[in-house]
Formats: sequence, structure tokens, C-alpha cells
Amino acid sequence: MTQDAPPTDGYDGLAEAYTAENDNSLMNAYYERPAALALAGDVAGRRILDAGCGSGPLFAELRARGATVTGIDASAGMLEQARQRLGADAELRVADLADPLPFPDDSFDDVIASLVLHYLRDWGPTLAEMRRVLRTGGRLIASVNHPMAMNLLHRQSGPRPDYFETYDWTEEWTMGGRTAQLRFWNQPLHRMTDAFTAAGFRIDVISEPHPVPAAREKFPDDFHLLDTFPTFLFFVVQAE
Repeated sequence: MTQDAPPTDGYDGLAEAYTAENDNSLMNAYYERPAALALAGDVAGRRILDAGCGSGPLFAELRARGATVTGIDASAGMLEQARQRLGADAELRVADLADPLPFPDDSFDDVIASLVLHYLRDWGPTLAEMRRVLRTGGRLIASVNHPMAMNLLHRQSGPRPDYFETYDWTEEWTMGGRTAQLRFWNQPLHRMTDAFTAAGFRIDVISEPHPVPAAREKFPDDFHLLDTFPTFLFFVVQAE
């Protein structure tokens, strides 16, 4: 595994507990996932690569809406959770986004990369591979940690990192009695958009969505913060 690859050992240890959290959390079930699905729109009949599919909640929803979905993830533990959710016939593969993708050119109509690119320091090789496996005119729908939100959080909690520089940080996550160290990368918005265009994409949408309204009653103590300041940033870019 390269040094910039997602930390699969961390997610392997957290897989079962993370799946339970992800399925019902404000950040995922009521904020990130609905926003990604809204940007995807009508997916019936489309061939979709769920890149960094984790335990498969987005895969399941896309499949229910009529898409033909393939899921990849670097964590075998997370894919085992996905297999339990999706069944033995689901197309799931262990694959590291830091490496070449195991698919022919023009294999997909869409690639969805949900909260995964921020595990990579250099987006260039990964985006080039995503462009390769997309047909011309196909879409990449990606969500990442919002770079300004992350930078402001880091400025409040410790050193004052330069927003205009790419930098990394490590978080310790404890779930289900297991603890893992996860490494993330933050980079400014202009570096993200430059990476998309350099890889052969045209930027169609940059979105800063709100949580779905149902989150207000379910998470009354946390809803206001997410509804007034973005945590995630979304892109829809088209393969040229």
C-alpha cells in the first residue's frame, strides 16, 4: 500500500461498529448520503462505480433506484459488512484508490466517491483512473470534508495551519470498544478544482447542501450547526 492510501487497518477494526453508526447518524444518513443521492438524480439503468463503498448503504440505495452498481473499498472488513447487507450476488471488490482501478476503459456512466478523496494527498492519479473508467460524458460525484470548515476547526483546536497549503492530520476514532488512528488530508478549494480539470473533467456543480429537514427533530441539539455552516463539499464533474 502506498503512503497516501486510505488506512484500511483502521476501518477493518471498526467495521461493524462504524456500519451501525453510519446507517443512522446525522452526518451520514441525514446529511451526506441524501445530498449525494440528490445530485445523482435518476440513476435507473446507469452503470455506477461506488468508489470507497464502505459497508454499502449508498450502493443499496442506488441499486434500489435501478442502477447497476459495482462497489470497491480498500478495507476487507468493510466489504464483509457490505456483503452482509447486499447479498452474495453484489459486485464487490477489494481495491485501493491509490492504485490503478481494476476495470476496462469506459466501464461506467457514473463514479460516486463518497467521503473518500480526503484520505489521499495527491488526487491526480486517482482522478485520472476515474476518468479512464468513465465513458465520455459520464459523471464523477464526489463529497469531501469542507476545506474551510476543517481549517477553521484546526485553527480553533491547536496550530494555525495555512489554508492555502495541503496538510494532513490524524484523528483517533473509538467505536464498539475498538480504537483506530485515521489520517486525512486538507487542501484548498482551488487545488481540488485544478485536480478535476487536469484529469479531464468539466466542473458542473459545486454544492454546499443542508441536512434533510427530518434531521431537525431527530437531532435537535446538533441540527442547527450543520444547517448554518457546511461540513462537507460536493462536486459533480463530467468526463470530457
